[in-house]
Amino acid sequence: MNGTVSRQPNILLVMADQLAASYLPSYGHSVVQAPAIDRLAGNGVLFTSAYSNSPLCAPARFAMMSGQRNSRIGAYDNASEFRASVPTFAHHLRSLGYRTTLCGKMHFIGPDQLHGFERRLTTDIYPADFGWAPNWADPDGRFDWWFHNMDSVVNAGVAEATNQLDFDDEVGFQAVRELRDVARTSREQPWLLTVSFTHPHDPYAMRQRYWDRYLHSDIDMPRLGVAEVEADPHSTRLRAVSAMDAVEITDAMVRNARHAYYAAISYLDDWLALLLETLDATGMADNTVVLFTADHGDFLGERGLWYKMSFLEPATRIPLIISAPGAGQGLTVTDPVSLYDVLPTLVDLGGGDATDDLGHVIDGASLLPQLHGDGDPDRTVLGEYLGEGAVAPIFMIRRQQYKYVWSAPDGPQLFDLRADPDELRNLAAEPHLATTAGNFRAEIDRHWNPERIHAEVVDSQRARRVVDRALRIGRYAPWEHVPLPDSANQYMRNHLNLNLVEAERRYPRPPSEHQGVI
Repeated sequence: MNGTVSRQPNILLVMADQLAASYLPSYGHSVVQAPAIDRLAGNGVLFTSAYSNSPLCAPARFAMMSGQRNSRIGAYDNASEFRASVPTFAHHLRSLGYRTTLCGKMHFIGPDQLHGFERRLTTDIYPADFGWAPNWADPDGRFDWWFHNMDSVVNAGVAEATNQLDFDDEVGFQAVRELRDVARTSREQPWLLTVSFTHPHDPYAMRQRYWDRYLHSDIDMPRLGVAEVEADPHSTRLRAVSAMDAVEITDAMVRNARHAYYAAISYLDDWLALLLETLDATGMADNTVVLFTADHGDFLGERGLWYKMSFLEPATRIPLIISAPGAGQGLTVTDPVSLYDVLPTLVDLGGGDATDDLGHVIDGASLLPQLHGDGDPDRTVLGEYLGEGAVAPIFMIRRQQYKYVWSAPDGPQLFDLRADPDELRNLAAEPHLATTAGNFRAEIDRHWNPERIHAEVVDSQRARRVVDRALRIGRYAPWEHVPLPDSANQYMRNHLNLNLVEAERRYPRPPSEHQGVI
Protein backbone atom coordinates (compact mmCIF):
# COMPACT_ATOMS: atom_id res chain seq x y z
CA MET A 1 0.00 0.00 0.00
CA ASN A 2 1.25 3.50 -0.85
CA GLY A 3 2.35 5.19 2.34
CA THR A 4 0.82 8.56 1.40
CA VAL A 5 -2.68 7.24 2.12
CA SER A 6 -3.82 7.08 5.75
CA ARG A 7 -3.60 3.51 6.99
CA GLN A 8 -7.25 3.16 7.94
CA PRO A 9 -9.39 6.00 6.66
CA ASN A 10 -13.13 5.91 6.96
CA ILE A 11 -14.91 4.83 3.77
CA LEU A 12 -18.13 6.28 2.39
CA LEU A 13 -19.36 4.37 -0.69
CA VAL A 14 -22.26 6.12 -2.42
CA MET A 15 -24.03 4.18 -5.15
CA ALA A 16 -26.59 5.33 -7.69
CA ASP A 17 -28.91 3.04 -9.63
CA GLN A 18 -29.08 3.05 -13.42
CA LEU A 19 -26.87 6.13 -13.78
CA ALA A 20 -25.00 6.28 -17.07
CA ALA A 21 -21.71 8.17 -16.95
CA SER A 22 -22.56 10.12 -20.10
CA TYR A 23 -25.36 12.03 -18.32
CA LEU A 24 -23.10 13.67 -15.73
CA PRO A 25 -21.52 17.07 -16.27
CA SER A 26 -18.19 15.78 -14.98
CA TYR A 27 -18.30 13.36 -17.93
CA GLY A 28 -19.16 16.07 -20.41
CA HIS A 29 -22.94 16.48 -20.31
CA SER A 30 -23.91 20.12 -20.89
CA VAL A 31 -27.44 20.12 -19.44
CA VAL A 32 -27.49 18.03 -16.26
CA GLN A 33 -26.76 19.84 -13.00
CA ALA A 34 -24.78 17.83 -10.44
CA PRO A 35 -22.49 20.24 -8.57
CA ALA A 36 -21.72 17.88 -5.67
CA ILE A 37 -20.55 15.17 -8.06
CA ASP A 38 -18.51 17.80 -9.87
CA ARG A 39 -16.87 18.88 -6.61
CA LEU A 40 -16.10 15.28 -5.70
CA ALA A 41 -14.45 14.76 -9.08
CA GLY A 42 -12.43 17.93 -8.60
CA ASN A 43 -11.19 16.66 -5.25
CA GLY A 44 -10.51 13.13 -6.42
CA VAL A 45 -9.91 10.81 -9.37
CA LEU A 46 -12.44 10.42 -12.17
CA PHE A 47 -12.40 7.21 -14.20
CA THR A 48 -13.69 7.80 -17.72
CA SER A 49 -13.78 4.14 -18.81
CA ALA A 50 -15.48 2.42 -15.87
CA TYR A 51 -17.83 -0.45 -16.61
CA SER A 52 -20.53 -2.55 -15.05
CA ASN A 53 -19.49 -6.19 -15.32
CA SER A 54 -23.11 -7.32 -15.60
CA PRO A 55 -25.52 -4.52 -16.57
CA LEU A 56 -28.44 -5.51 -14.35
CA CYS A 57 -29.11 -4.41 -10.77
CA ALA A 58 -28.45 -7.45 -8.60
CA PRO A 59 -25.65 -9.17 -10.54
CA ALA A 60 -23.77 -5.88 -10.92
CA ARG A 61 -23.87 -5.41 -7.15
CA PHE A 62 -22.86 -9.02 -6.49
CA ALA A 63 -19.86 -8.52 -8.79
CA MET A 64 -18.90 -5.30 -7.02
CA MET A 65 -19.22 -6.69 -3.51
CA SER A 66 -17.42 -9.97 -4.25
CA GLY A 67 -14.88 -8.81 -6.82
CA GLN A 68 -15.76 -11.96 -8.74
CA ARG A 69 -17.57 -12.96 -11.92
CA ASN A 70 -21.22 -13.82 -11.56
CA SER A 71 -20.66 -17.15 -13.31
CA ARG A 72 -17.97 -17.97 -10.75
CA ILE A 73 -20.22 -17.36 -7.73
CA GLY A 74 -23.47 -18.65 -9.29
CA ALA A 75 -25.30 -15.32 -8.97
CA TYR A 76 -26.63 -14.62 -12.45
CA ASP A 77 -29.66 -12.32 -12.38
CA ASN A 78 -32.12 -10.36 -10.24
CA ALA A 79 -33.37 -13.55 -8.57
CA SER A 80 -30.10 -15.44 -8.08
CA GLU A 81 -29.07 -16.24 -4.54
CA PHE A 82 -25.98 -14.38 -3.38
CA ARG A 83 -24.59 -17.14 -1.19
CA ALA A 84 -23.55 -16.40 2.38
CA SER A 85 -20.26 -18.23 1.75
CA VAL A 86 -19.09 -15.65 -0.82
CA PRO A 87 -16.64 -13.15 0.76
CA THR A 88 -17.42 -9.47 0.18
CA PHE A 89 -15.59 -6.22 0.74
CA ALA A 90 -17.69 -5.82 3.89
CA HIS A 91 -16.27 -9.09 5.26
CA HIS A 92 -12.72 -7.99 4.45
CA LEU A 93 -13.08 -4.53 5.97
CA ARG A 94 -14.80 -5.95 9.02
CA SER A 95 -11.80 -8.26 9.49
CA LEU A 96 -9.57 -5.18 9.26
CA GLY A 97 -11.41 -3.62 12.20
CA TYR A 98 -14.04 -1.55 10.43
CA ARG A 99 -17.56 -0.84 11.62
CA THR A 100 -19.57 -1.90 8.54
CA THR A 101 -23.01 -0.49 7.80
CA LEU A 102 -25.31 -0.69 4.78
CA CYS A 103 -27.99 1.90 4.12
CA GLY A 104 -30.24 1.44 1.09
CA LYS A 105 -30.48 -0.85 -1.88
CA MET A 106 -28.13 -3.76 -2.52
CA HIS A 107 -30.63 -6.25 -3.97
CA PHE A 108 -29.36 -9.23 -1.99
CA ILE A 109 -31.22 -12.40 -2.93
CA GLY A 110 -31.56 -15.13 -0.31
CA PRO A 111 -31.76 -15.47 3.47
CA ASP A 112 -28.46 -13.66 4.14
CA GLN A 113 -29.34 -9.98 3.91
CA LEU A 114 -26.13 -8.65 5.47
CA HIS A 115 -23.16 -10.26 3.67
CA GLY A 116 -20.56 -8.90 6.05
CA PHE A 117 -22.33 -5.72 7.11
CA GLU A 118 -22.89 -5.57 10.86
CA ARG A 119 -25.98 -3.45 10.48
CA ARG A 120 -28.44 -2.53 7.77
CA LEU A 121 -30.39 0.66 8.36
CA THR A 122 -33.21 0.17 5.83
CA THR A 123 -34.97 -2.65 4.08
CA ASP A 124 -34.42 -3.10 0.34
CA ILE A 125 -36.66 -1.66 -2.34
CA TYR A 126 -36.82 -4.91 -4.34
CA PRO A 127 -37.72 -8.48 -3.30
CA ALA A 128 -35.15 -10.87 -1.86
CA ASP A 129 -36.71 -14.10 -3.15
CA PHE A 130 -36.62 -16.08 -6.42
CA GLY A 131 -39.78 -14.58 -7.96
CA TRP A 132 -37.91 -12.65 -10.66
CA ALA A 133 -36.09 -15.68 -12.12
CA PRO A 134 -35.88 -15.52 -15.94
CA ASN A 135 -36.60 -18.47 -18.20
CA TRP A 136 -34.21 -18.95 -21.10
CA ALA A 137 -36.21 -22.03 -22.12
CA ASP A 138 -39.03 -19.67 -23.17
CA PRO A 139 -37.24 -16.81 -24.90
CA ASP A 140 -40.45 -15.29 -26.29
CA GLY A 141 -42.35 -15.41 -23.00
CA ARG A 142 -42.93 -12.45 -20.73
CA PHE A 143 -43.40 -12.20 -16.99
CA ASP A 144 -45.71 -9.22 -17.27
CA TRP A 145 -45.95 -8.67 -13.52
CA TRP A 146 -42.26 -7.80 -13.20
CA PHE A 147 -40.69 -7.39 -16.65
CA HIS A 148 -39.96 -3.85 -17.78
CA ASN A 149 -42.49 -2.22 -20.06
CA MET A 150 -42.89 1.29 -21.40
CA ASP A 151 -45.15 2.63 -18.65
CA SER A 152 -42.15 4.48 -17.19
CA VAL A 153 -41.76 6.41 -20.43
CA VAL A 154 -45.44 6.90 -21.23
CA ASN A 155 -46.14 8.23 -17.73
CA ALA A 156 -42.91 10.19 -17.23
CA GLY A 157 -43.24 13.55 -15.54
CA VAL A 158 -43.69 15.31 -12.21
CA ALA A 159 -44.63 13.45 -9.02
CA GLU A 160 -44.38 14.59 -5.44
CA ALA A 161 -44.29 11.06 -4.04
CA THR A 162 -43.30 7.74 -5.58
CA ASN A 163 -42.18 4.35 -4.35
CA GLN A 164 -38.61 5.31 -5.23
CA LEU A 165 -38.78 8.70 -3.52
CA ASP A 166 -40.18 7.14 -0.35
CA PHE A 167 -37.22 4.78 -0.33
CA ASP A 168 -34.47 7.27 -1.10
CA ASP A 169 -35.81 9.87 1.33
CA GLU A 170 -35.39 7.23 4.04
CA VAL A 171 -31.98 6.15 2.78
CA GLY A 172 -30.66 9.70 2.80
CA PHE A 173 -32.06 10.50 6.24
CA GLN A 174 -30.70 7.32 7.81
CA ALA A 175 -27.29 7.78 6.18
CA VAL A 176 -26.88 11.34 7.48
CA ARG A 177 -27.91 10.22 10.96
CA GLU A 178 -25.40 7.34 10.79
CA LEU A 179 -22.58 9.75 9.95
CA ARG A 180 -23.51 11.86 12.95
CA ASP A 181 -23.71 8.74 15.11
CA VAL A 182 -20.23 7.52 14.21
CA ALA A 183 -18.88 11.01 14.87
CA ARG A 184 -20.47 10.94 18.34
CA THR A 185 -19.69 7.36 19.35
CA SER A 186 -17.02 5.71 17.19
CA ARG A 187 -14.22 8.19 16.65
CA GLU A 188 -11.52 5.61 17.33
CA GLN A 189 -12.87 2.88 15.05
CA PRO A 190 -12.71 3.25 11.26
CA TRP A 191 -16.05 2.82 9.55
CA LEU A 192 -17.43 1.75 6.20
CA LEU A 193 -20.82 3.20 5.29
CA THR A 194 -22.36 2.07 2.01
CA VAL A 195 -25.22 4.36 0.95
CA SER A 196 -27.13 3.04 -2.03
CA PHE A 197 -29.92 5.08 -3.63
CA THR A 198 -32.41 3.82 -6.20
CA HIS A 199 -32.48 7.01 -8.30
CA PRO A 200 -32.28 7.83 -11.17
CA HIS A 201 -33.71 4.35 -11.96
CA ASP A 202 -37.07 4.43 -13.72
CA PRO A 203 -39.97 5.15 -13.39
CA TYR A 204 -38.99 8.55 -14.66
CA ALA A 205 -40.81 10.77 -12.17
CA MET A 206 -39.48 13.53 -9.92
CA ARG A 207 -40.63 16.33 -7.64
CA GLN A 208 -41.55 19.67 -9.11
CA ARG A 209 -38.69 21.54 -7.44
CA TYR A 210 -36.12 19.34 -9.15
CA TRP A 211 -38.02 19.33 -12.43
CA ASP A 212 -38.00 23.12 -12.34
CA ARG A 213 -34.21 23.24 -12.25
CA TYR A 214 -34.33 22.53 -15.99
CA LEU A 215 -36.03 24.32 -18.85
CA HIS A 216 -38.01 21.72 -20.74
CA SER A 217 -36.73 23.14 -24.02
CA ASP A 218 -33.13 22.56 -22.87
CA ILE A 219 -33.60 18.79 -22.49
CA ASP A 220 -31.59 17.21 -25.27
CA MET A 221 -33.13 14.40 -27.28
CA PRO A 222 -31.36 11.12 -28.13
CA ARG A 223 -28.67 11.58 -30.75
CA LEU A 224 -29.31 8.18 -32.36
CA GLY A 225 -32.74 6.86 -33.23
CA VAL A 226 -33.79 3.44 -34.42
CA ALA A 227 -33.23 4.46 -38.03
CA GLU A 228 -29.60 5.44 -37.40
CA VAL A 229 -28.45 2.06 -36.11
CA GLU A 230 -28.43 -1.49 -37.35
CA ALA A 231 -30.02 -3.52 -34.59
CA ASP A 232 -28.01 -6.48 -33.34
CA PRO A 233 -29.86 -9.66 -32.26
CA HIS A 234 -29.65 -8.89 -28.54
CA SER A 235 -30.96 -5.33 -28.96
CA THR A 236 -33.87 -6.75 -30.95
CA ARG A 237 -34.63 -9.13 -28.09
CA LEU A 238 -34.47 -6.26 -25.59
CA ARG A 239 -37.15 -4.44 -27.56
CA ALA A 240 -39.40 -7.49 -27.14
CA VAL A 241 -38.48 -8.17 -23.50
CA SER A 242 -39.37 -4.63 -22.45
CA ALA A 243 -42.34 -4.36 -24.84
CA MET A 244 -40.80 -1.29 -26.45
CA ASP A 245 -42.96 -1.60 -29.56
CA ALA A 246 -46.22 -2.26 -27.72
CA VAL A 247 -47.08 1.45 -27.63
CA GLU A 248 -46.14 4.44 -29.74
CA ILE A 249 -43.46 6.47 -27.96
CA THR A 250 -43.75 10.12 -28.94
CA ASP A 251 -41.06 12.77 -28.83
CA ALA A 252 -42.94 14.43 -25.98
CA MET A 253 -42.76 11.22 -23.92
CA VAL A 254 -39.04 10.87 -24.60
CA ARG A 255 -38.35 14.45 -23.58
CA ASN A 256 -40.43 14.04 -20.42
CA ALA A 257 -38.54 10.87 -19.49
CA ARG A 258 -35.16 12.49 -20.00
CA HIS A 259 -36.26 15.62 -18.11
CA ALA A 260 -37.34 13.49 -15.14
CA TYR A 261 -34.10 11.48 -15.30
CA TYR A 262 -32.01 14.65 -15.21
CA ALA A 263 -34.12 15.95 -12.32
CA ALA A 264 -33.54 12.65 -10.49
CA ILE A 265 -29.79 13.09 -10.91
CA SER A 266 -30.11 16.51 -9.25
CA TYR A 267 -32.12 14.94 -6.42
CA LEU A 268 -29.39 12.33 -5.96
CA ASP A 269 -26.73 15.03 -6.13
CA ASP A 270 -28.42 16.95 -3.31
CA TRP A 271 -28.20 13.88 -1.07
CA LEU A 272 -24.52 13.47 -1.93
CA ALA A 273 -23.99 17.14 -1.09
CA LEU A 274 -25.62 16.65 2.32
CA LEU A 275 -23.51 13.57 3.03
CA LEU A 276 -20.34 15.48 2.16
CA GLU A 277 -21.45 18.47 4.22
CA THR A 278 -22.05 16.16 7.17
CA LEU A 279 -18.52 14.80 6.86
CA ASP A 280 -17.24 18.37 6.97
CA ALA A 281 -19.46 19.38 9.88
CA THR A 282 -18.39 16.38 11.97
CA GLY A 283 -14.69 16.79 11.26
CA MET A 284 -14.36 13.50 9.41
CA ALA A 285 -13.87 14.69 5.83
CA ASP A 286 -10.07 14.78 5.90
CA ASN A 287 -9.81 11.10 6.82
CA THR A 288 -12.63 9.66 4.73
CA VAL A 289 -12.43 7.95 1.36
CA VAL A 290 -15.48 8.77 -0.78
CA LEU A 291 -16.25 6.42 -3.64
CA PHE A 292 -19.13 7.26 -5.97
CA THR A 293 -20.38 4.82 -8.61
CA ALA A 294 -23.45 3.11 -10.09
CA ASP A 295 -24.51 -0.44 -10.90
CA HIS A 296 -25.17 0.14 -14.62
CA GLY A 297 -26.40 2.80 -17.04
CA ASP A 298 -29.55 3.59 -19.00
CA PHE A 299 -30.11 3.92 -22.75
CA LEU A 300 -32.69 6.66 -22.09
CA GLY A 301 -33.95 6.45 -25.66
CA GLU A 302 -30.59 6.26 -27.43
CA ARG A 303 -30.77 3.83 -30.37
CA GLY A 304 -34.50 3.65 -29.62
CA LEU A 305 -33.70 1.57 -26.52
CA TRP A 306 -34.45 2.02 -22.82
CA TYR A 307 -33.09 0.76 -19.53
CA LYS A 308 -30.04 -1.58 -19.44
CA MET A 309 -29.19 -5.31 -19.97
CA SER A 310 -26.70 -4.64 -22.76
CA PHE A 311 -22.96 -4.17 -23.18
CA LEU A 312 -23.46 -1.16 -25.43
CA GLU A 313 -21.95 1.96 -23.84
CA PRO A 314 -25.11 3.70 -22.58
CA ALA A 315 -26.11 0.65 -20.53
CA THR A 316 -22.74 -0.49 -19.26
CA ARG A 317 -20.44 2.53 -18.87
CA ILE A 318 -20.81 3.95 -15.37
CA PRO A 319 -19.39 6.76 -13.28
CA LEU A 320 -16.56 5.99 -10.88
CA ILE A 321 -15.05 8.76 -8.77
CA ILE A 322 -12.75 8.14 -5.82
CA SER A 323 -11.56 10.83 -3.43
CA ALA A 324 -9.04 9.48 -0.90
CA PRO A 325 -6.78 11.13 1.68
CA GLY A 326 -3.32 11.59 0.18
CA ALA A 327 -4.41 10.53 -3.31
CA GLY A 328 -4.53 12.63 -6.44
CA GLN A 329 -6.96 15.51 -6.88
CA GLY A 330 -8.57 16.45 -10.15
CA LEU A 331 -7.02 13.48 -11.94
CA THR A 332 -8.67 11.78 -14.90
CA VAL A 333 -7.94 8.09 -15.59
CA THR A 334 -8.75 6.61 -18.98
CA ASP A 335 -7.70 3.02 -18.15
CA PRO A 336 -10.57 0.51 -18.46
CA VAL A 337 -11.75 -0.37 -14.94
CA SER A 338 -14.84 -2.02 -13.50
CA LEU A 339 -16.89 -2.87 -10.44
CA TYR A 340 -14.65 -5.94 -9.92
CA ASP A 341 -11.94 -3.48 -8.87
CA VAL A 342 -13.88 -2.05 -5.92
CA LEU A 343 -13.13 -4.90 -3.48
CA PRO A 344 -9.33 -4.96 -3.91
CA THR A 345 -9.22 -1.16 -3.90
CA LEU A 346 -11.12 -0.94 -0.61
CA VAL A 347 -8.97 -3.68 0.93
CA ASP A 348 -5.83 -1.71 0.06
CA LEU A 349 -7.27 1.58 1.26
CA GLY A 350 -8.44 -0.10 4.48
CA GLY A 351 -4.96 -1.21 5.46
CA GLY A 352 -4.91 -4.67 3.90
CA ASP A 353 -3.03 -5.94 0.88
CA ALA A 354 -5.11 -7.13 -2.05
CA THR A 355 -2.08 -8.88 -3.54
CA ASP A 356 -2.13 -11.33 -0.61
CA ASP A 357 -4.20 -14.50 -0.62
CA LEU A 358 -7.59 -13.18 0.45
CA GLY A 359 -9.15 -16.64 0.54
CA HIS A 360 -10.87 -16.34 -2.83
CA VAL A 361 -10.27 -15.39 -6.44
CA ILE A 362 -10.39 -11.71 -7.36
CA ASP A 363 -11.36 -10.90 -10.94
CA GLY A 364 -10.42 -7.24 -10.57
CA ALA A 365 -7.34 -5.36 -9.43
CA SER A 366 -6.73 -2.55 -6.97
CA LEU A 367 -6.98 0.97 -8.33
CA LEU A 368 -4.50 2.34 -5.82
CA PRO A 369 -1.86 2.97 -8.53
CA GLN A 370 -4.39 4.96 -10.57
CA LEU A 371 -5.25 7.05 -7.51
CA HIS A 372 -1.65 8.25 -7.53
CA GLY A 373 -1.38 8.91 -11.25
CA ASP A 374 0.03 5.61 -12.46
CA GLY A 375 -1.77 4.35 -15.55
CA ASP A 376 -2.09 0.96 -17.22
CA PRO A 377 -3.75 1.38 -20.63
CA ASP A 378 -3.59 -2.38 -21.23
CA ARG A 379 -5.94 -3.16 -18.35
CA THR A 380 -8.68 -5.62 -19.31
CA VAL A 381 -12.30 -5.51 -18.17
CA LEU A 382 -14.39 -8.67 -18.41
CA GLY A 383 -18.17 -8.73 -18.43
CA GLU A 384 -20.91 -11.32 -18.66
CA TYR A 385 -24.66 -10.89 -18.98
CA LEU A 386 -26.75 -13.83 -17.80
CA GLY A 387 -30.19 -12.34 -17.15
CA GLU A 388 -33.49 -11.79 -18.93
CA GLY A 389 -33.29 -10.73 -22.55
CA ALA A 390 -30.44 -13.14 -23.21
CA VAL A 391 -30.96 -16.67 -24.51
CA ALA A 392 -27.37 -17.71 -23.82
CA PRO A 393 -24.44 -16.14 -21.96
CA ILE A 394 -23.22 -12.87 -23.42
CA PHE A 395 -19.53 -12.13 -22.79
CA MET A 396 -17.61 -8.85 -23.09
CA ILE A 397 -13.91 -7.99 -23.17
CA ARG A 398 -12.85 -4.34 -23.02
CA ARG A 399 -9.19 -3.46 -23.61
CA GLN A 400 -7.36 -0.49 -25.14
CA GLN A 401 -9.72 1.06 -27.70
CA TYR A 402 -11.61 -2.17 -28.33
CA LYS A 403 -14.76 -3.74 -27.00
CA TYR A 404 -15.55 -7.32 -28.02
CA VAL A 405 -18.96 -8.84 -27.31
CA TRP A 406 -19.83 -12.45 -28.11
CA SER A 407 -22.73 -14.84 -27.58
CA ALA A 408 -23.11 -18.21 -29.29
CA PRO A 409 -26.50 -17.47 -30.96
CA ASP A 410 -25.61 -13.86 -31.80
CA GLY A 411 -22.05 -14.03 -33.07
CA PRO A 412 -19.33 -11.45 -32.46
CA GLN A 413 -19.31 -7.68 -32.19
CA LEU A 414 -16.07 -5.71 -32.28
CA PHE A 415 -16.07 -1.95 -31.76
CA ASP A 416 -13.24 0.55 -31.90
CA LEU A 417 -14.44 3.02 -29.28
CA ARG A 418 -11.74 5.52 -30.10
CA ALA A 419 -12.84 5.86 -33.72
CA ASP A 420 -16.49 4.94 -33.19
CA PRO A 421 -17.70 5.92 -29.68
CA ASP A 422 -21.33 5.38 -30.69
CA GLU A 423 -20.65 1.74 -31.66
CA LEU A 424 -22.22 2.07 -35.09
CA ARG A 425 -19.77 -0.17 -36.96
CA ASN A 426 -19.33 -3.82 -36.04
CA LEU A 427 -15.77 -4.56 -37.19
CA ALA A 428 -15.77 -8.27 -36.35
CA ALA A 429 -15.81 -9.28 -40.02
CA GLU A 430 -13.38 -6.62 -41.28
CA PRO A 431 -10.39 -8.34 -42.95
CA HIS A 432 -7.81 -5.94 -41.51
CA LEU A 433 -9.01 -6.79 -37.98
CA ALA A 434 -9.37 -10.54 -38.48
CA THR A 435 -6.43 -11.29 -36.18
CA THR A 436 -7.72 -8.94 -33.48
CA ALA A 437 -11.22 -10.44 -33.63
CA GLY A 438 -9.83 -13.97 -33.65
CA ASN A 439 -7.66 -13.29 -30.61
CA PHE A 440 -10.62 -11.91 -28.70
CA ARG A 441 -12.73 -14.93 -29.63
CA ALA A 442 -10.00 -17.29 -28.39
CA GLU A 443 -9.77 -15.24 -25.21
CA ILE A 444 -13.47 -15.84 -24.53
CA ASP A 445 -12.76 -19.56 -24.29
CA ARG A 446 -9.74 -18.99 -22.06
CA HIS A 447 -11.77 -16.99 -19.56
CA TRP A 448 -15.03 -18.91 -19.75
CA ASN A 449 -16.60 -22.21 -20.73
CA PRO A 450 -19.68 -20.88 -22.55
CA GLU A 451 -21.49 -24.20 -22.90
CA ARG A 452 -20.99 -25.15 -19.27
CA ILE A 453 -22.10 -21.73 -18.03
CA HIS A 454 -25.17 -21.87 -20.27
CA ALA A 455 -26.16 -25.23 -18.77
CA GLU A 456 -25.55 -24.00 -15.21
CA VAL A 457 -27.68 -20.90 -15.73
CA VAL A 458 -30.59 -22.86 -17.19
CA ASP A 459 -30.40 -25.47 -14.40
CA SER A 460 -30.37 -22.69 -11.81
CA GLN A 461 -33.37 -20.98 -13.38
CA ARG A 462 -35.38 -24.23 -13.36
CA ALA A 463 -34.49 -25.05 -9.76
CA ARG A 464 -35.33 -21.56 -8.52
CA ARG A 465 -38.73 -21.65 -10.20
CA VAL A 466 -39.48 -24.89 -8.34
CA VAL A 467 -38.46 -23.36 -5.01
CA ASP A 468 -40.37 -20.15 -5.68
CA ARG A 469 -43.61 -21.98 -6.52
CA ALA A 470 -43.35 -24.04 -3.37
CA LEU A 471 -42.59 -21.12 -1.06
CA ARG A 472 -45.70 -19.28 -2.27
CA ILE A 473 -47.90 -22.08 -0.87
CA GLY A 474 -48.84 -22.08 2.80
CA ARG A 475 -47.11 -19.92 5.37
CA TYR A 476 -44.96 -17.25 3.77
CA ALA A 477 -41.55 -16.66 5.41
CA PRO A 478 -39.99 -13.63 3.70
CA TRP A 479 -36.25 -13.10 3.40
CA GLU A 480 -36.50 -9.31 3.25
CA HIS A 481 -34.44 -7.45 5.83
CA VAL A 482 -36.58 -5.79 8.50
CA PRO A 483 -34.59 -3.12 10.38
CA LEU A 484 -35.54 -2.99 14.04
CA PRO A 485 -34.89 0.38 15.73
CA ASP A 486 -33.80 0.21 19.35
CA SER A 487 -36.73 2.34 20.48
CA ALA A 488 -36.39 1.26 24.11
CA ASN A 489 -33.00 2.96 24.30
CA GLN A 490 -33.55 5.74 21.77
CA TYR A 491 -33.91 9.40 22.72
CA MET A 492 -34.64 9.74 26.47
CA ARG A 493 -35.90 6.87 28.69
CA ASN A 494 -36.18 6.76 32.48
CA HIS A 495 -33.55 4.03 32.88
CA LEU A 496 -31.08 6.52 31.37
CA ASN A 497 -29.47 9.65 32.78
CA LEU A 498 -30.88 12.69 31.01
CA ASN A 499 -27.68 14.68 31.48
CA LEU A 500 -25.57 11.94 29.87
CA VAL A 501 -28.03 11.43 27.03
CA GLU A 502 -28.07 15.11 26.17
CA ALA A 503 -24.30 15.39 26.35
CA GLU A 504 -23.48 12.18 24.45
CA ARG A 505 -25.92 12.86 21.62
CA ARG A 506 -24.51 16.32 20.99
CA TYR A 507 -21.72 16.90 18.49
CA PRO A 508 -19.41 18.52 19.18
CA ARG A 509 -19.87 17.99 22.88
CA PRO A 510 -20.03 21.03 25.17
CA PRO A 511 -17.03 21.79 27.40
CA SER A 512 -16.89 19.31 30.29
CA GLU A 513 -17.39 21.99 32.93
CA HIS A 514 -20.77 22.84 31.39
CA GLN A 515 -22.09 19.29 31.07
CA GLY A 516 -24.93 18.35 33.37
CA VAL A 517 -26.33 21.89 33.47
CA ILE A 518 -29.97 21.81 32.34
